Amino acid sequence: MKILTVVGARPQFIKAAMVNSALQSLDADIKLITAHTGQHYDFNMSGIFFDQLSLAKPDHHLGIGGLSSASMTARMTEGLEMVITAEQPDCVVVYGDTDSTLAGALAAAKSGVRLAHVEAGLRSFDRRMPEEINRRLTDHMSDLLYTTSDVADENLRREGIEDARVLQVGDVMYDACIRFGPVADMAAVEVPRSPFVISTLHRAATTDNPEALARAVFVLCDLARDITVLLPLHPRTRKRAADAGLLGMLERACSVIQPVGYLEMLKFLKHCAGVVTDSGGLQKEAFYMGRRCVVLRDRTEWVELVTTGQTRLHDPGAGLTIPGNLLDWLQQPTNPALKLYGGGEASARLAPHLVSWNG
Repeated sequence: MKILTVVGARPQFIKAAMVNSALQSLDADIKLITAHTGQHYDFNMSGIFFDQLSLAKPDHHLGIGGLSSASMTARMTEGLEMVITAEQPDCVVVYGDTDSTLAGALAAAKSGVRLAHVEAGLRSFDRRMPEEINRRLTDHMSDLLYTTSDVADENLRREGIEDARVLQVGDVMYDACIRFGPVADMAAVEVPRSPFVISTLHRAATTDNPEALARAVFVLCDLARDITVLLPLHPRTRKRAADAGLLGMLERACSVIQPVGYLEMLKFLKHCAGVVTDSGGLQKEAFYMGRRCVVLRDRTEWVELVTTGQTRLHDPGAGLTIPGNLLDWLQQPTNPALKLYGGGEASARLAPHLVSWNG
């Protein structure tokens, strides 16, 4: 049995490491092939994750990154189609909602190869975000959809995707936090001595809109008056902020550092007072590590975190400051009794099902 995994961005490396490890532990004749699109090409956004997670080096590296979303998707699709033709896999596995995800889905569907989507069914219902387009299209092309929650299941059902194609397994990122959280303090990174929040800004909806980026930067700069803001800055965000004349302001107000690896981020999460981000994945990682999160958006695809009170939304377009009561709330721990997204056993559920599905 031959399984082709498509990755390209930070969260996908982590998820693939968990699922591939679970597949390798099975008593089955499985050949795992990895294609890296190159969407994240900076070492701190890509190579370091392969090293830290013991993820096998990619069998195919397309080297496609730094282009517009449409151009990247088109070139990735073409490159992945050639990989599929050469490898003839039994199925293709894609993760999440990036351009790499959509390109992998298109290449598989056009090549007549069965497609499995891990982290299916998420919806923010904001079609201004490229991720929303990617996840919707990928779901409707997929033969098998692995979901994280009842909400995701219902989203798919409402869109006419039959239950027989859907299996709820939970979130494989939870598996990673459980496995690597205990060793995160070994990461060679210095934690601020004063109370701090960890922050990231990288969504295209934020970075590629100068007004939206300016509002998000103003929020972080204002927050930094009351608490240290540690900001591992995505290369694209750094460039956009520099182009908009915002980088100096950001560096003066916040503790701006280079992007960090997975273990380093987990270490920051373990020791921070809270999280402020526009990310999807970091919302969940904050919860798994016992930290509350303010999401700098007006909606989120991880609605369970909001409805259970672990995450709150703050739209920079509606206010350039985080109210003091929200800052106080942010520094309280999450509810340790609340179990969401599979309890850390998603990979163990997913792997044998994927193998039997291909049997």
